[in-house]
Amino acid sequence: MKPLDHLENLFLEGKISRRQFLARAAAMGLTVAVSPSLLSRKAEAAVPKKGGHFIQAQTGGSTTDTLDPATHTSSWNINVEWQLRNCLVEIDHNFKPIPELAESWDSSPDAKKWIFNLRKGVEFHDGKTLEAEDVIYTMNHHRGEDSKSAAKPYLEPVKNITADGKHKVIFELSAGVADFPFIMGDYHLAVFKAGTKGEEFEKGIGTGPYILEKWEPGVTAIVRRNPNYWKEGRAHFEKVETLSINDVNARTNAIKTGQIHFMDRCERKTVRLLKRVKGIEVSAVTATFHYSLPMHTKMKPYDNNDVRLGLKYAINRDELVKRILNGYGEAGNDHPIAPVNRYFAKDLPKRIYDPEKAKYHMKKAGMLDHTFNLHTAEAAFQGADDAAILYQEHAKKAGIKIKVVREPSDGYWSNVWTKKEFCMCYWSGRPTEDLMFSVAYAADAPWNDAHWDNERFNKLLIEARSELDENKRAEMYAEMQQICKDEGGTIIPMFAQIVEALSEKIAHGPISGHMEADGHRNSERWWFN
Repeated sequence: MKPLDHLENLFLEGKISRRQFLARAAAMGLTVAVSPSLLSRKAEAAVPKKGGHFIQAQTGGSTTDTLDPATHTSSWNINVEWQLRNCLVEIDHNFKPIPELAESWDSSPDAKKWIFNLRKGVEFHDGKTLEAEDVIYTMNHHRGEDSKSAAKPYLEPVKNITADGKHKVIFELSAGVADFPFIMGDYHLAVFKAGTKGEEFEKGIGTGPYILEKWEPGVTAIVRRNPNYWKEGRAHFEKVETLSINDVNARTNAIKTGQIHFMDRCERKTVRLLKRVKGIEVSAVTATFHYSLPMHTKMKPYDNNDVRLGLKYAINRDELVKRILNGYGEAGNDHPIAPVNRYFAKDLPKRIYDPEKAKYHMKKAGMLDHTFNLHTAEAAFQGADDAAILYQEHAKKAGIKIKVVREPSDGYWSNVWTKKEFCMCYWSGRPTEDLMFSVAYAADAPWNDAHWDNERFNKLLIEARSELDENKRAEMYAEMQQICKDEGGTIIPMFAQIVEALSEKIAHGPISGHMEADGHRNSERWWFN
């Protein structure tokens, strides 16, 4: 493709402005102007077109998956969920909460009372009209005493949920929660019909952009456009087919041969080759996505912080970014808050690879002769096995022995993660500090995969949640990041850009870094050229 043609395509797709188009052309020594015909083509390209059969491949699917949103753990499941259902709130590509099933909301000055005004006339796939009772039933599904939902900690402050008529829901909290609208945008809290339970979830009935036609857990989901979808300017495909393909080579071959229109988690080592393939666009978006190695702190020897620090100093983060992410990311600092997050502690000193410090802490713990089993599978993340081998080599220089234990990808999240003593993991991250910490680091969080319990951290989490002074809140979150770094049970070696590939037949607006696949809303937001 000629340089000018490439620039024109970027301009047509809305990826660069008119000013950027002219500046880049001038930098290449090209004298051009944006012609009226090009402007008309841009306007035409920006208008979404209806129709077509969109086929995508996502990772993480398992035969144990369900359509109960309380159970979702994988990218594949989350993506399918948002094809079928909506939340009260949507998180946009700027990490801002915007109205979805709730057309507006308001709170008391102390953020202890939140009122959500529901849209009128929204229908479920079976024709039932959305009402306050559906929202209340959905929230109580996660709040139940026996609930294993990862969203349960988010709703812990909720004392009472009531309806004021059919289109107003009132949440009364035990303490102020400044980020409560963000919570209502979590994928677990997608709204379903009152009374839904057990096998009824597998029908996939919701208010979402598509209606379920076929559902094979861990294999495929096929949906058709909802003719009564209430959102204007969304849900353009006539049919969406979401395949669960955990093998990156299979996904890559599928997009190169035109069998699919989108794949997540490109192989970063070979993405440069994929960029050369005609008709394929590679997207790299900075996000909250990060890789982690949780250590089960209730098991010996991981209950010893010197062991944890020894293992943290024994990993070469910069080399992992270079060799596993191929430069598409940056080194982590053993806490889960990303540089794009609002309260990221940018002044917190970065932990670097230091074999001598690693050896010091491990010797202090009396564990230099111990062999640490590190469980891994490609289901954990793209390149997890290679990352484990590299880490094994890094640790050797500190006299630390790591045995890499390869596990089956199918069932990894139910059989290995949160159960084995030391394993590989990934997190999509969350748009706020409170959500990220609440789901995985609070002592009672169901996804606290390190089984970590720190009294000071737990106290700060509650205090920061209701603190409305921005400066005080920033100080609290900075201290929590430091506690995670120095005392936490999780190694976080790197934050990754979301690197994905899509057919140039696909058109889209700005791509969100909130989560993969345009915040897992690609089926709703994208369209065919």
